[in-house]
This record gives sequence, C-alpha cells and structure tokens, in this order.
Amino acid sequence: MDVVSPVAATGLFSYAWLLIAIPAASAAVLLLIGRAGDAWGHLLGTLAPLASFVIGLLLFVALLGRDEAQRSVSVPLYDWISSGRWHIGVGLQVDQLSIVFVLLITFVGGLIHVYSVGYMADDERRRRFFGFLNLFVASMLLLVLADNYLVLFVGWEGVGLASYLLIGFWSHKPSAATAAKKAFVVNRVGDMGMSLAIMFMLYCFGSSAFVDVNAGAPQLPSTAALVMGLLLLLGACGKSAQVPLQSWLLDAMEGPTPVSALIHAATMVTAGVYLVTRSHAVFAESQAASTAVVIVGTVTLLFGAWIGCAKDDIKKVLAGSTMSQIGYMMLAAGIGPAGYAFAIFHLLTHGFFKANMFLGAGSVMHGMDDDVNMRHYGGLARLMPVTFVTFAAGYLAIIGFPGFAGYFSKDHIIEAAFERNTVIGVLALVGAGVTAFYMTRLMLMTFLGARRHQPGVHPHESPLVMTVPLVLLGIASVIGGAVLNGWIEGWLDPAVGGEHAAGEQAGLLHVSLVGVVTLVVVAAGIVVSVLLFGPRRRIPAEAPASRSPFTLAGRRDLYGDAFNEAVFMRPGQQMTAALARFDSAAVDGTASGTGATLADLSGRLRRVQNGFVRSYALTMVAGAAVVGAVLVLGRLG
Repeated sequence: MDVVSPVAATGLFSYAWLLIAIPAASAAVLLLIGRAGDAWGHLLGTLAPLASFVIGLLLFVALLGRDEAQRSVSVPLYDWISSGRWHIGVGLQVDQLSIVFVLLITFVGGLIHVYSVGYMADDERRRRFFGFLNLFVASMLLLVLADNYLVLFVGWEGVGLASYLLIGFWSHKPSAATAAKKAFVVNRVGDMGMSLAIMFMLYCFGSSAFVDVNAGAPQLPSTAALVMGLLLLLGACGKSAQVPLQSWLLDAMEGPTPVSALIHAATMVTAGVYLVTRSHAVFAESQAASTAVVIVGTVTLLFGAWIGCAKDDIKKVLAGSTMSQIGYMMLAAGIGPAGYAFAIFHLLTHGFFKANMFLGAGSVMHGMDDDVNMRHYGGLARLMPVTFVTFAAGYLAIIGFPGFAGYFSKDHIIEAAFERNTVIGVLALVGAGVTAFYMTRLMLMTFLGARRHQPGVHPHESPLVMTVPLVLLGIASVIGGAVLNGWIEGWLDPAVGGEHAAGEQAGLLHVSLVGVVTLVVVAAGIVVSVLLFGPRRRIPAEAPASRSPFTLAGRRDLYGDAFNEAVFMRPGQQMTAALARFDSAAVDGTASGTGATLADLSGRLRRVQNGFVRSYALTMVAGAAVVGAVLVLGRLG
C-alpha cells in the first residue's frame, strides 16, 4: 500500500506545535526560575503534559473526521537550512502513526507526572526533577512529530540528554552517576549510526524529509538500501536497548522509579521501534536489512527474558522484561508490511501495562523503605491491596492472559512470526513461556507467600496521588487490547505501508492454532514458576549460590559489560595508550628535538655576540679577508 502524501495544515492542525511548546516552555521555566518555583513547580510540570494530551486528543478526533487521504497533515514552521540543493525546513507531520505516539506519550507521561508528585514529595529538588521530565516529554514529542529525519534527530538527542539527566538525578550516588554516563556513551554509538544514515539520505535524495525518502527509496540500489537500513537499525538498537547495545538499560534503574516508567513505557525505548516503522520504505528495498531487524528483535526478546529470570531486584526484572517486549516489537517491524501495525499495537499496550508495573514497583518500594530486593518482600497483597490488584492487571496483560491487553497484541506478533519463519515463530513462542515464568516469579515473591520483611520495615499502601494513576493504568492494561484490536491495523496501514484489508482484522473471539499453543506454553511457564516459588516454598533472604551457567550469565546481564570491556574498552584503552606513546615519542619528540637543535645552534651563535669591540673588529677584518680572497680567486679563474 502506498503512503498517502501529507496535506497542508488548516484549522486546529496549525497549532500542533503547541504539543511540543507547552512542555518545553514549562521545562524552561522550572529549570531557570530557581528556588522561587519550588512551592508550585511540580504543579506546573504536571499540567504541561496533560495540556498536551488534551490538544493531542482534539487532533486525533479531527483526524477521525477526515477521509483517509486527508489524514496525513503537514505543519511547516520555518526554514532551517538552505544551501545548494539542500532545503531543510522545520516542520511537523501529524498522521495516523504520530498521533498514536502523541496520545501514548502525553497520557502515560501525564499519569507518571501525577504519580511523581507523591513519589518525589520529600525530594528537595522536586522542581528540577519535573523540569527534566517535561524536557523528556517535549523531546519525545518532537521526535515523533518531526516531518524529516534531521528534525527527528534533534528530538532524538534531546531524549538522550533528558535520560542522562534523569538517570543520574541522584548523582550523589556513584552508581547513579555511572549509570547515567553509561547510558549516554552507549547511546552515542547508536547515534553515530543514526547521524550517518541521515548524511547518507542527504547524499542519495538531497533531502531528509519523510516524503522525499519514501519517494526515492524504490530507486535505491540494493547495496545502498542495505547500508541505510543497517545504519538506521544501529540507531534503533541504541535507543531501544536492543542487542548489542542493551547494556545501559538495567543500570538505568538507578534513576527514580518514575523515570524508569517514563523511559520504558512512553518515551525512550519506543523511539527505535518508531524509527524502524517510520523508515518502512527503506527497509522494503532490502530484505537483508529487514532480516537483520528480525534477528536483532528475536535475540533481544530471548536475552531480556533470560535476564528477567535471574534477577531479584524488582526493577531489574521489569527492565529485562522491557528488553524482551521491545524485542517482540522489533521482530514484528522487521517482518514488514504484515507486522508494522502489530509492532505499534504491542507498543501501545506495553506502554499501559509496563507503566502500570513500574509505578507499582515504585509503590512497593515506597512501602518497603526503598528496598528493591524481592527476597525481602512476600505477603504484600493484603498490606497493599490497590498496588496488588493494579499490578496483577499488568501481570496478566504482559503474560497474554485471554482478554487482557497483551493477549491481543503479542499473539498477533507470534502468529506473524510463524508466517515469516517457523524457527523465528518457535523462538517467539519460547519467549512467551519464559515471560510467564519470570513474571509469575515476581508476583509470587512480592505479593504472596510468607512475609520476609527486614527489621524496621512497615509496609503500607501509597497515597491517593500515587494509586489513582495505578488504577487508570490498570484499567488500560485490562481493556486496552480489546479496544484497539481490529481497529489499530486499519488505522495505521496508510502511514506505514501496511497490508491489512478491512476483513482481515481479527475479532475479539479470534482463535487460532498458534494462539492455543501460545496459551499452553504460557500456562506451562506459570506452572513451573509456581512449583519453584509458590507460597509453600521457602524463599531465602539472599540468593543462593549457583553453579548453573545459565543462572550466572543471567545475573551478570549475559556478560554484556564484560563483552564491551573486552572487545571495545580494553582495545580502545590500548590503542589510546599506543597513540599517546607515539605522540610523545614521534610527534612531541620531533618538535622538541627541533627546538633543542635550534636552541643549541642559537647558543653557539650567541657566543659570537660578546660585546667587545675588538672581537667585532677582528670579525670584520676576517670577513673582509674572505671577501677579498674570493674576488682575487675569481679574477685569476
């Protein structure tokens, strides 16, 4: 299906820039006003994304009222770069794809802001925290609303900056400062691929606008399409924490829990999926690049699930889960036209239940004196009933329990994976079983069984300002999939080149062989987890030593840090040391040697300038004698 060309903005769409401007202006006020805004800064910071949500909702309704051919709207703002054949403007593109991201970012982001009012109530830098959150939301909105890759890259880098500031918000902790730097550095690797891809687009098409890239992609040579696709994939791997650039994500849990929810549910990790989906025209011209996306997604969904099985830190279990679920989305995006809509469908449902569970984890930590070790929990269901019920909704959604959000979106991906390749389908199916195992383990260790609380800890339910967002996200985790199923595919297809005919959307009661097998595998994962970690099982306060290579690898994040150190850091350090020695011996040595030689020569010549007249007279006589001798010899010759 061809992508519809954007039409000029009119009416309400002319004000789409307010979506970005409101949180950006709020961030500027909160970060510049100083302590004068401490008393009300969190309120302004919370109102900003909620205001953008209202505008986004109005734009969505306006798009619904248009014909399909009129649902891609161009909002030019100003000319940015005009040089030779390059004319790059700053503009927005409001279409079916960007508007669903806008609604996800502002709705989930707004609820996270509300939750943060209570979670960060005792932090003396709360105003600054909300300023950084607003910057994060504004950057992500710019990323998804940009009408060309160069403006998208501005938002892309803004997201990277905001994540650095938020992950390291508690920079007084060395672990938080280190995690922020690690996320920043690892993402620079992906950003290199992204920037090179944009440069290549400018070379190939003379433009980075989506319209021009989509129009020119079919004329690309296969090698050029492959290179461009792989560079875009490298950028996506960095932002979405896909193998091999996944090592930053688990360390990012050092930031405040609302940051983890924002990164994992509504902003940063979804950027890579958006990039691949938005670049569908490029990947359509290279089967090898699309296959690379499928492989990366499949490997990552298994790696993330593996890590989730081995962690006792509740936030790191959820972080491993995010790796895995984003892997499912990348797998779907790599499948091509049949999978793009499914990737975004799962991205939306994941945004609901993952934000729900991360905020639920924060609620548990709030009641457990900031302890993150699940081995110190147990029996919290009765002590924290709202947190338990809402978290359970997210749990049932992520494992794909029938009727809950993840049941619809993830099953579509697994079915599409089997249609693409049986091996890929089987691996995606295995990932679903492992997800059920480690998420059931988390539920059992946290909310059920005997209480294993540390001395002095008194679990209690969180305040209303924290539980209301949990309830709303819990409701979305229950009904989100059913509401979107059968509609989202047809809605997105014009923007992503999808291939879902009106009669092909699955209904609520859609049953397939793959779906039945998936439920059996999920049930098996639950049963195994109950047998190992059920209420009657004794859970030691500390993780028992293990000789299993699988457990050890999972606990050490599959040796991602060790690999990076051995392959990149150590050789880089050795190369740097060798270059330093070369610089010292060759470059500096040559310069210093030349200087020393000239200094020695000047010292010797300086002796001639001794200040005695008789010496100067003798020199003149000697010089005259030499000149005379030369003249005489010249005449004789």
